[in-house]
Amino acid sequence: MTAGKAQRRPVQQRRLRCSIYTRKSSEEGLEQSFNSLHAQRDACEAYVASQKHEGWVLLPTAYDDGGLSGGSMERPALQRLLDDVRAGLVDVAVVYKVDRLTRSLADFARLTELFEEHGTSFVSVTQQFNTSTSMGRLTLNVLLSFAQFEREVAGERIRDKIALSKRRGMWMGGLPPLGYDGVDRSLVINGSEAKTVRLIYRRYLEVGSIAALKRSLDADGIVSKRRQFEDGRCVGGLPISRGALYQILRNRLYRGEIAHRGEIHQGNHEVIVDPDLWDEVQRDLEGRSARVRGKRSGRSGEVHLTGLLFDGAGNRMTPSYAKKPGRRYRYYVSAPLVLGSGDGMRVPAPDVERLVVRSICEHLRDPIWLSRIVGTIDLQMFEVLSSASARLADRIEEETEEAAPGSSKVTLHDITNRIIVDYGVTRILLDPVAVQEALIKIDERFPSALFAGDDSIEITVAATTLRCGKQVRLVLGEVETDDQAPDQELLGLIRDGRRWFDDLQSGRAATIAEIARRDRQQVSHVSRTISLAFLAPDIVEMIVVGKQPFYLTPERLKAARPLPVDWDQQRRILLA
Repeated sequence: MTAGKAQRRPVQQRRLRCSIYTRKSSEEGLEQSFNSLHAQRDACEAYVASQKHEGWVLLPTAYDDGGLSGGSMERPALQRLLDDVRAGLVDVAVVYKVDRLTRSLADFARLTELFEEHGTSFVSVTQQFNTSTSMGRLTLNVLLSFAQFEREVAGERIRDKIALSKRRGMWMGGLPPLGYDGVDRSLVINGSEAKTVRLIYRRYLEVGSIAALKRSLDADGIVSKRRQFEDGRCVGGLPISRGALYQILRNRLYRGEIAHRGEIHQGNHEVIVDPDLWDEVQRDLEGRSARVRGKRSGRSGEVHLTGLLFDGAGNRMTPSYAKKPGRRYRYYVSAPLVLGSGDGMRVPAPDVERLVVRSICEHLRDPIWLSRIVGTIDLQMFEVLSSASARLADRIEEETEEAAPGSSKVTLHDITNRIIVDYGVTRILLDPVAVQEALIKIDERFPSALFAGDDSIEITVAATTLRCGKQVRLVLGEVETDDQAPDQELLGLIRDGRRWFDDLQSGRAATIAEIARRDRQQVSHVSRTISLAFLAPDIVEMIVVGKQPFYLTPERLKAARPLPVDWDQQRRILLA
């Protein structure tokens, strides 16, 4: 090589790793040896091969979603593709058509942002556009707009078809209720279960209440409908809850009718309950629902749990109270303690009432918790569920704040089967049917069986009892005193300590005995309380704003007098 001449080196072509994503909305035809997913993949592979001169290389991993809608991003193969994009394993994402990736403009905007963030290109082999130019992005948005419009129109057609079918008396699927079996999209009477349904209607009129009806049915061993699913799961066959009994007694299917969005239509299925018997039960239910459900005090923030509360041994806990000058203390007490015949629990009513309201409302607003307790549900319906569940929590909180007797809002008694308070844990058992009924009143778009199984929905909260001075407090999960009013007795002790110390320092009083005589107090009380004039500023601030720990009670502060001058020692004594 001649000196001074630049040596030419071959330019190494960049290698672009390509992944193909395919999707089909329905499962129809997927069992065939060559289906729509195969056709999409063949077209994409041919396109990748045609770009070999550009350095395109096809990765062997297949990302195929069969039988899944493009209106949601909750698709296994799509999520695997996005995980690989985030890991930097994909340079080009290839699809047959843009609507195979998504039919939602909002979802595509998020996908485009993710692709750009990780340097991944997006290609549709049958639609020519370049997302690096403004015209290309406009073309893509127009295509996606039509895809989203097509999906929404299809949804409207399905809803209209369901409404029309129900007007014609057709059963539109779902889990058939007790007394019927679903056969070829129609309801067929199950003879033995139909006898149980008629027994429930007649027995209700005999005993006069749902609570008494449940006790009677449980005694006779009457259980809920047994169901076996295609995956082998078996559910049901359990004692019927109060909410489920109420739903059975209100279900118009049993008198041959179908309800849809407030309208009643004559059904095509056979009648199980005679219309006269059904009407008589409805009159009795309506007469009872006009009365106040659950005992309420009428005071703001108090929702009595009478009839729902039990201790760990299964004993019913009843309300009680004690009076001291200027204050009234409410408790729930185990039945053996009330009768003086055994052991039990005695816990402050405000603590457990606050726990129940907070825990239920926090769980109703928690999407992760909701996803664990519902059955199979698509993303769009889950968003409806989350919104209605949060609104239900708002209504429960509003009811607690107003506590108006005779309120027609959802009460804790409506949706709760039982509350079990034990020394280590508190369990709240919600009635799934009653919860679903409450949600349907907020939004009618829920399926007939929202929650999986007939078992109670359980909320478990860590709990323990703690003695604070002469009081017993129930420490319930994360229930703190962060919203309580300042304790006037604690404030009074601090004021007295500072006032009496100032009297001695200024000369208004010569001795502690003089202060005691003037204010008609015990000398020992004045002497011990004066030490509170030197209480640590942070502890004083907690008490003034009502943020002190629940265990810093007047009894504990009195017992700690006289306090040491050292603030760290005070914190160890009062806040440990």
